[in-house]
Parts: sequence; structure tokens; C-alpha cells
Amino acid sequence: MKRKSSRRPRLPVSSRSRTIALGLALLFAILGSWSQPAQAQETTLRAPAVPLVTHDPYFSIWSRADRLTDTFTSHWTGDRDTLTGLIRIDGEAYRVLGSEPAGLPALPQTGTSVMPTRTICTFANDQIELTLTFVTPALPADLELMSTPITAVVWDVRSVDGREHTVSAMFSAGADITIDQDTEQSVVAGVVEHAALPTVRAGSELQPVLVRSGDQIQIDWGYLYLAGPVGTQVAVAPADRLHWTFALAGTLPGPQHAGAFPRTVDTDAPTLAAAVAFGQVGAQPVRRHVLVGYDDVYAIEYRGAWLEGFWKRDGTTILQAFAAFEDNLDAIIARCQAFDAELMATLTDVGGERFALLAALSHRQSIAASKLCADANGMPLWFPKENASNGCIATTDVFYPQVPHLLLLNNDLAKATVVPILDYAASESWKFPFAPHDLGTYPHANGQVYGGGERNEDNQMPVEESGNMLLICAAICTVDGNADFVDRWWPQLTQWAAYLAENGIDPGHQLSTDDFTGHLARNTNLSVKAILGMAAYARMAEMRGQDDVAAYYHEIAQAGAQWWIENADAGDHYRLTFDNTPSWSQKYNFVWQQVLGLDTFPDEVIRTEVAYYLTQVNTYGLPLDSRSTFTKTDWCLWTATLTENRRDFDAMVDPVFRFADETPDRLPFTDWYWTRDARFRGFIARPVIGGVFMPVLKDTEAWLGWARKAEPVRGEWAPFPQPPATVVAAPTSQEQGIVWRYTFENPGEGWHQPGFDDSHWPSGRAGFGTDQTPGAVVRTIWNTRNIWVRREIEIPDGEGELCALFHHDEDAEVYIDGQLLMRVGGYTAMYKLYRLPEGADGLLTPGRHTIAIHCRQTDGGQYLDIGFVRLVDED
Repeated sequence: MKRKSSRRPRLPVSSRSRTIALGLALLFAILGSWSQPAQAQETTLRAPAVPLVTHDPYFSIWSRADRLTDTFTSHWTGDRDTLTGLIRIDGEAYRVLGSEPAGLPALPQTGTSVMPTRTICTFANDQIELTLTFVTPALPADLELMSTPITAVVWDVRSVDGREHTVSAMFSAGADITIDQDTEQSVVAGVVEHAALPTVRAGSELQPVLVRSGDQIQIDWGYLYLAGPVGTQVAVAPADRLHWTFALAGTLPGPQHAGAFPRTVDTDAPTLAAAVAFGQVGAQPVRRHVLVGYDDVYAIEYRGAWLEGFWKRDGTTILQAFAAFEDNLDAIIARCQAFDAELMATLTDVGGERFALLAALSHRQSIAASKLCADANGMPLWFPKENASNGCIATTDVFYPQVPHLLLLNNDLAKATVVPILDYAASESWKFPFAPHDLGTYPHANGQVYGGGERNEDNQMPVEESGNMLLICAAICTVDGNADFVDRWWPQLTQWAAYLAENGIDPGHQLSTDDFTGHLARNTNLSVKAILGMAAYARMAEMRGQDDVAAYYHEIAQAGAQWWIENADAGDHYRLTFDNTPSWSQKYNFVWQQVLGLDTFPDEVIRTEVAYYLTQVNTYGLPLDSRSTFTKTDWCLWTATLTENRRDFDAMVDPVFRFADETPDRLPFTDWYWTRDARFRGFIARPVIGGVFMPVLKDTEAWLGWARKAEPVRGEWAPFPQPPATVVAAPTSQEQGIVWRYTFENPGEGWHQPGFDDSHWPSGRAGFGTDQTPGAVVRTIWNTRNIWVRREIEIPDGEGELCALFHHDEDAEVYIDGQLLMRVGGYTAMYKLYRLPEGADGLLTPGRHTIAIHCRQTDGGQYLDIGFVRLVDED
């Protein structure tokens, strides 16, 4: 948890589930309108930020205000991802989404309700009542539908004054959604011909698929789509022209007003729009909708292999997905309503209304901070992103707190989360006796970048990650009722259990999940994790019929627990570390004893801790430990799970609810904040918020009841991909320094053109950078903010796709013969293979070329070097 240091496509709804859904639709038609909250709530929660379109780390759009019209909509990073909604009532136009056009009045908003799969906003004046619902089918039991990147925007309008009114509505989405906000990328947009539905789309001009990686960035490849049912009017035009034409005339401008493409989003704000007419609206509600979606083309780079979203595994195209979504929309909505109602009922039964509302807010954030892909066998792989901390992908200590959400709603998602880490640990790339921390920087899952990476044990988290993996795997096996899932990786689990036996009971000076607090020696909470991790391994060994192994590790865990009690004892509580310094900490890892029934520590130890915690709760929550007054949202809910009655549970949870309801920081649900003033400390929109669901796992009947609703995925996960074989086309300076011209001063216009005179620039051997930069081979010191480099390269003729082998820290632009080849963001900790953007092969034809690069330094290490290779068949 770091700070920065074709076959016919299947429909989203199966015939079996469609029958169920239609029955549910009939049921809810009897009970009431689907557009109302699924269950009357006596308690309401003012969400810090309201989820609108939330699918994955790139397609994640929020409103950060009390009313949708108070501000612009934004990506979770805070950068603008512009959505706008207008409604016309008898010729008068009003805003219902977005703060622009400012010259139009806002229709008064009367309420907001965030359900697990729907955000429901109500508006009214003295003429009409509007319910505007964003339906994102985040249904974990249906992985295909959940992974389909489409949200329905649904309008329900009825008259409230006894008269009929002429009503129409417009929804628009800006092309800024398709680029990263810190670039000057151009976009293209237009009407999609031959689509089954009226459809428009936009995307970046260059389409640098899977080039950029990092944390606070947005996607700049793939295409944004906006569609509606037959009869919907769609258009592409500058935002102002779209909005004012609709406001004044009730229609959209024609294609002649789209403007010339490509152009930047700052040039006449290219925007997609769809308009729908309601006709005459009386007392009976009239419904209209549009669909907004994003096709990322490829989603994740996994050991050099480009993975598609899970929804594409049978060859489904985005236009087919839109058509199927439209055909099944009523059933999808009914399923979402039924899911929301049933899940909220369970959550309320387990922890009360406030807990239920916190979990509802957490549900879509947990899912939207992750990406579901298909491996080579069509099996699911789940890749959480470490949003707002360091951008790592598949971080073990990030999906560790997320996993209660996955274990509850679909055990296959929990499996799909650990498979990449387990396979990586079993590969030749991982040489350590403990579990890995991560698989790279999102969206590149090519190998660990944190700490010492694959190179050494510096700043690793050995006890932490090993304990995490053993506990998660034991929980997965608990749902399955057997340990078959872990057979393939049993040697790795055995190695990690042995490592914990040797190093985990009294941990050395190292990082834990809470690594934002720094290194800590003899961490008692980390020790709890190690001890329970061994007990979890013993449980799995017992399931496998290895009774001797089970007894051995059970005995070690029991002895470790006794030693822990004696050495952490501080009278009325247990200390932060195994020393005599007065201290305390949340021992949230104890929760696995109760969830898995491990019977390792005496119950009285946990009761003692809980009793002490109740004396330390501040206005907005229980601090993480005695060193500071900040806390972690996920851990507060894990600690609340340790309580034995509703009164004590509420005493832990109500302050967290109060924080979410009152914090002045309008951000997607943070998991790190101050407990005295409800201010944001760090981290937003992260998958760890799935940890809010942990209390449900303590209720075994509720947990397993939900987990077994999902139809198990059939098949075997594909073998771990092997890195692609390559031959050198133009060498890097890894082995031998290659001379470049370079400058640290801005060289001005034309510096990247072949004819530019760089004879006055100094010469130096690459790589350029500073010592201690991970994976760097520094031959020329570069310690300023910027560097510009140039040289001539010779590309030989050859077979195979040409790729860049690039090590950059941090953002860089690469030009070939004066033309932009690629733009990359973030940093790499090693030489990384980049497939070139679409059409770039025309720039690097065999022969001699001028290559020019500008690289920027912002924080931490810095480094620059590049070469080119060809992908070759391993045979």
C-alpha cells in the first residue's frame, strides 16, 4: 500500500438467468418501480463522491459534490472526464448532470441513493419529477456481464402538476475520457456506420495500446462509445454547440458541425451526444435510456502477452456487446435491482443500515479498481490496481484487504486474483523463498517492480505477503470445501509456511501491509498474520490428507501464539511491538481466526484487545495504532468484525460511517484518513475498500450462501506465459554504452527533426540517470529535471514485429525522423518491451533513422535508455 516510492457472441444474460430475471422483473413490477431504491432506508449516506460510470481503473467516472450539477464529472484521479445531462420541459432546458453550460439553470436535485449496482438521483420542479439512474451491472456471479464495459443511463419522467408536458433529454460524453490529461494528444470522433444501434465513438489519434503505465494516469487508447435504441439521435460536435443547440431547439447539430479531425480536446471540445424524446408525459412515468461504454481493445500486458477483457473471450465485439446489452436491458435492470435488494438485506442483517450503506458504496469501487481479463484458455484473471499509492498491479497486500468482497460474491474471482501471483512465484523469474509483492505497474503485469523487484530482497515484504497468500488460499479452499485448487502450487505454499515458521513469529525490521508507516521491527500484528498463516496452511494440509504436516504446523502455530501472548502483553491490551515501550495497535489480522475457525489464540486475547479498542475510538474512527491518529477504513471494519455484540460493532462502525457522511474532502471512498477531523490522509478509489465486506464472512451461513450462488467457472487456468523471444534490431546500452548527443537545456523548436544541428550538444554514453535508480546501468549522470537526447540508428531488415526495449524514469516522448513514435508515462524499474502503436511500423522501416527522446524527471530515481528488438518465433 505504497505512496510513490468469430463465433457468435453470447448475450450478457444466459437463458437460465434470463428466465429468473424476467420473473424478478414481474415481482418488482408488482412491488414498485425499479427506479426507486431497492429497500427503504431509514438512514441515508452522503457519499464523499458519487459513482456514475465505474467499470475498471481507466473507465471510472465520479461526481464529487452534493448535487450532480454542482461540478464537472471526473475520473477517480480528479482529472475531467466530462459527462453532461440536459432535460427540456415544454421548451425550457435544465442541467441535471455537470456544471456546464453554466448559462442553463439546474433542475433541483432532491435525492441521491448509491446502491451496489445503481446510482439513483431524483430531481423535481413544480412540473415534473425525474429519476436519473446509472446502471452498472456489477454482478460478480456473472463474470461476462460484470466485465462488459457498458453503463445504462436511464431517465424516468412523470408529471406532478396534473398536466402533460413535452419532454426530451440529452446525454453527452467528452473525448477527454479517451486521453490522459497531461498530454496534448489529438483525438478522432464520428458516427459509427453499420452499427445495429445509433452509435458515435471517439478515441485518440495514435492509439498507443498498452504503452503507458503508472498511477495517476488515464487510458489513451481504445474508444469511447455512446449509443441508444433505434430512434435515438446521435451527434459529434463541440460541446457548446451540442448543448446549446439542444437547449434552444431540442435537437442535435448535424454532421457538418462536427469539425475537423484529428484535433485536441482543447480545440472545440469534441464531444459525443445522444438525444431522446419522451413525447407527452403525464402522471405515468415514461422511460428513456442511452448506453455509454469503452472498448479498451487490449486491457493488460501479462508477461508480454496482450490480454483482452473477459467479455471478449468468445470473440464478441463492442458493437455486438452494445446490441446484446440493449436487447436484454430490462432483464439486466431487473437483475441489478434484485441483487441490490438481496445484498442490502444481508448486509443490514449482519451489521445494520449504516454498515450496509458503507458496503454499497464500496462495492462498485472495489470492482472498478480492478480489471477482469481472460487467459489463453478463456479463464478469468483479476488484476487489481493500486490506485493512488504507486500504481502497482496485482499487489498482494492490496488484494489481501479486497479479498473478503471477492470471497463473498464469487470464489472464482478470488482464485482469479491469486493465480497470477502463484504462477509468478512458481516461475524461474521469482527466486525468493517468500511470496511476491506485485506483478508490475498497471497495466503491465510483467514482474515485480516494488522494492528489490526480482533483483534482491531490499524493501521486500516477505512475512506480509507469505502470510497473505496462505490465508487467502485457505479461505478459497473453505468455500470449495476441499484443497484441490492449491494442488498446482503446493510447493510454493509449503515454502512460504516454512519461511513463516523460521521468520514470522518475531518478525525482523521490515514492511507490512501498512508500509506507509515505514519499516517496523517485531511487529505484533504482523506476527499474528504469520502465526495464523501457518495455521491456515495446516488447515489446507489437513484437507489434502497430510495429517502429519497439518499437526506439525498446527503445533508451531499454537506455540507461536503462546509466545506472542507472553511477549506482547501490556496488561489491559497487547503492544504494537514485542518490547516494553508503551504502545498499542489494531490487530486486525485476528479476524482470520474467527472467519476460518482456526482456534489458535485464546478467545480471551481478542476480547481483551476489543475492550481496549473501545476506549481509543475517536470521533471518526479507531486509529491504526498509537503512533498517529490516522486510520484505515478497511482495517476498522476488520477490527469491528472481532466484536461479539451489535453494540460494540456499532461503536466501531458508526464513526467510519460518520467520516464518509461528513468528510469535507469529496473524493472516492478513501481508506486512509484522520480520525479527529475526517480529513483525507491519502489513497482514494482503491480496491482495498472491498475489505468493508469482512463482517459478512464471520457469518459462515451468509458467506457461503452468497459465495455458492455463482456458477463455477469450468476449465483449467492456462500455463504462466513465457516472455517473448527477441532478436536485437538496434541495441540498448545495457551491455555496452552507446554514444548519444544530449542536453539538459530546452533546445527549442525542431530539436527532434533529422536536420537539426546538435553538434554543440555534448556526447555521452547511455544510460543516462542517477545511481540507485532501480535496474539502471548509469554511464552518464543526468540529475536535472529534463533531458533531450538524439542519435542515428540503423534498423536491419528482418522478420518479426518490431518493438522498443525501453527503460525510462519517468515520462518520455520518442520521435523517429521528426514524427512522434510513442509517448510513455510513469516509470519502469527495468528494461521493458513495448509493442509499438498502431501504424508505427511505417516509421521504422529498414534503413537509417534519427531517433530523438525527451524524458522528464518528477520524483525518485531517473534513467533513460532505449533500443529496438524483433519478436521471433521461439522455434
